[in-house]
Amino acid sequence: MSEKNKWVYTEKLKEHFVNPKNVLADGEEERFDAKGVVGNIKCGDEMMVAIKVDKQKGTISDCKWKTYGCASAIASTSILSEMVKGMSLDQAYHLSPKDVAKELGGLPEHKIHCSVLGDKALRAAINDYYQRNGMQDKVEKEKARIICQCMNVTDLEIERAVLEGARTLLELQEKTKLGTVCGQCKGKATVLLDKYIKEHFAKEE
Repeated sequence: MSEKNKWVYTEKLKEHFVNPKNVLADGEEERFDAKGVVGNIKCGDEMMVAIKVDKQKGTISDCKWKTYGCASAIASTSILSEMVKGMSLDQAYHLSPKDVAKELGGLPEHKIHCSVLGDKALRAAINDYYQRNGMQDKVEKEKARIICQCMNVTDLEIERAVLEGARTLLELQEKTKLGTVCGQCKGKATVLLDKYIKEHFAKEE
């Protein structure tokens, strides 16, 4: 194996992949207060996150998950499920994929996008909790348009990907998984990609 292709995952990431924490058993989600599901089983990347909430404290008391994703998605969500226990709903909602990657000791650059699944499913679960408990005013609704229906990727996420370094459609797909199922969104995504590069980085070029 060449130096370039050597196993580059951290020991912590490998541990969470080989021995993932808080995996949700089939049917177990019914015992939880809320759940969020993102992704699409057609491309093999689907994630469910279920949470229990301490209603008096407004904190997450338990978090479990299951996925059909890759090693990085499994490890990322495993450690995410540990990180959020005891956090307030607001704190947990605003955790980012970068926070998760940092906790794992880093992810290869081309695998950062794999931590997006758990991140999105957690936010969906928290919003589901608010909706179930008559707290619609707490649901965070970004003013965003969904560009990729299959992977639920919005224009705001495309902009964020550009700010984090995406400059080509391939790099955008690596960060968001946009256009990896039916591909119908690639045209719109490319237009937005060019737009955000010009808006934010025109002075660099």
